[in-house]
Amino acid sequence: MQYTAIILAGQRPGIDPLAQHFGATWKALVPVCGAPMLTHVLATLDASADVARICIVAQTADIFADAIADARCTKPVATFIGNQGISSSLLAILDAGAAQFPLLVTTADHPLLTADMVAQFLGDVGDADLAVAMVERQVMLAQFPEAKRTWLRFADGAWSGANLFALTRPAARGALTLWQAAEAERKRPWRLFRHFGWGLALRAITRTIGLADGLAQAGARLGMRAKLVPMADPVAAIDVDKPADHALAEMILLRKDIA
Repeated sequence: MQYTAIILAGQRPGIDPLAQHFGATWKALVPVCGAPMLTHVLATLDASADVARICIVAQTADIFADAIADARCTKPVATFIGNQGISSSLLAILDAGAAQFPLLVTTADHPLLTADMVAQFLGDVGDADLAVAMVERQVMLAQFPEAKRTWLRFADGAWSGANLFALTRPAARGALTLWQAAEAERKRPWRLFRHFGWGLALRAITRTIGLADGLAQAGARLGMRAKLVPMADPVAAIDVDKPADHALAEMILLRKDIA
């Protein structure tokens, strides 16, 4: 399938701490190794054989013109103004015909994203209506033993998000209605699972269910097939939210250049 890639480049009201730290007004434009984070993500998606077009979603559009030009994309890049939150913005894009399924959703603060990561993720989506990329803790610690991430602990391991989501068919629209809840409750996933019944929430609390099974059961209750995709490269879970993340991202990119 050829995907439309959606880059979430908005930011919450107020001053973003990372942008403020680097003297920027917009988090997506914070430079990593001399280029805005957004430019890195655009270049990766442009290099992906599975992506046909790219759409940037944010509260504004003009501010990204230079970052888009720097990426030198060969694929169509459009911007879409979204002011009502992630889920409503994605629904508005679909309803306006600005994008169609299948969708690949990622974030502008993911400058370490590579075309290989995208290929692995989309190659493992299978027949899922919704797929979520995650990195298991042992995979991360094997390469980055001092990594500090938010870990969601389940029976099948501890997981950190990789900011990659595939929505392949209209059945996945049901997941968008819970997207905002997932953001608000991402550090306490049992609260998200309570939307699917207290039995599933209790199993999440007691860690008697794996994340893969929990997602599959939650998806079934929404009438869709939901799937966990474990990522092989731990770097997939390193986004840039703090100065320490920024330093790590630059170290990884510089190491790649040297190699």
